[in-house]
Amino acid sequence: MVNSITGMYQGSRVIYNPGESTEVKQGYRSSPAECETCKNRKYKDGSDEMVSYKSATHISPQAAGSAVRAHEQEHVSNAYKDAAKNNGQVVKASVSIKTAICPECGRSYVSGGETNTQIKYYNEENPYQKDLKLQDSIKYTGNNVDEAA
Repeated sequence: MVNSITGMYQGSRVIYNPGESTEVKQGYRSSPAECETCKNRKYKDGSDEMVSYKSATHISPQAAGSAVRAHEQEHVSNAYKDAAKNNGQVVKASVSIKTAICPECGRSYVSGGETNTQIKYYNEENPYQKDLKLQDSIKYTGNNVDEAA
């Protein structure tokens, strides 16, 4: 018998996450199959960029890893677009995926992600930038000498 609001019934137990283990680990309230916390977990982006997940969205525990990685890749793509548009260069882009343990069932799950980007912008109108460019041209003069000639 299936109840569309709560999940599937297996005997007297409600199964919210079909295909998961029905074994209750020691020290936890429910099994991964019966975990209402995992069933109701939502993901929301906290950045000021226009990317996916701006409003809280449920992602199944099985799909959360790839969905979070794809979302964080959106932030990396935005950094490259911003750098290209504003005469900059992406110096560093790193993504870390966070995991946690569900307090109700003990299952490990992807709890979110974080993207760190560093962009170096070039301002050719800045007199200090022009001076640095001039110093570099003097500093590196003669570094490529053909000694065979």
